[in-house]
Amino acid sequence: MISLSTWCRYFGHKLEYSMAISWKHYKGGHITEKEVGDTVWKNLLQGKLTFLHWNKGEEMAPTIGSQGGTLLVRKIPIPDPRRVFIGDVVVLKDPDNPTNFLVRRLAALEGYEMVSKDEKEEPFVLDKDECWVLADNEALKPKEAKDSRIFGPVQMTDIIGRVIYCLRNAVDHGPVRNSPFGERKDYPVLEVELDVDEMAKNHKA
Repeated sequence: MISLSTWCRYFGHKLEYSMAISWKHYKGGHITEKEVGDTVWKNLLQGKLTFLHWNKGEEMAPTIGSQGGTLLVRKIPIPDPRRVFIGDVVVLKDPDNPTNFLVRRLAALEGYEMVSKDEKEEPFVLDKDECWVLADNEALKPKEAKDSRIFGPVQMTDIIGRVIYCLRNAVDHGPVRNSPFGERKDYPVLEVELDVDEMAKNHKA
């Protein structure tokens, strides 16, 4: 049974999302000023805050099994330091191929000084709207992990969502460990929109 306070927080998140996505579409020239209100209501009443994403590979083990997992991802229309946090597992556009998506953990945000273990490499500071992402699997070499150690900083705008639940198989599934801030924000969304049966139907393994 979902509590009233959880429902209230969920609709608060829906309203925030609806306004953010409508403003984004307006700024991008996709809708007119007159259509903003209708778009807000449409997203508020009909839209969901999550989508399903299939991910396979060893890069995020053990968070996501190497055999793959069906992920419940919370949409982030305007990724910035107030909405995504260090420690979050995020879905982002592949810097080498924007039609593909990677799942990596957010390790640093704009303003952070990055220092390499290699003394030959000079420290540098992440610019505004830049972030640094890493694979969870520490056993992999940088080239195998395919993260910021290879392709460098990525734009925050390349982040499309935060992974909040992972279904590895019918008996192995559960919430994904994110930052305390992310988990607090996502709790009502998870409570209302999680449907394990639906995730299992879409599972590819």
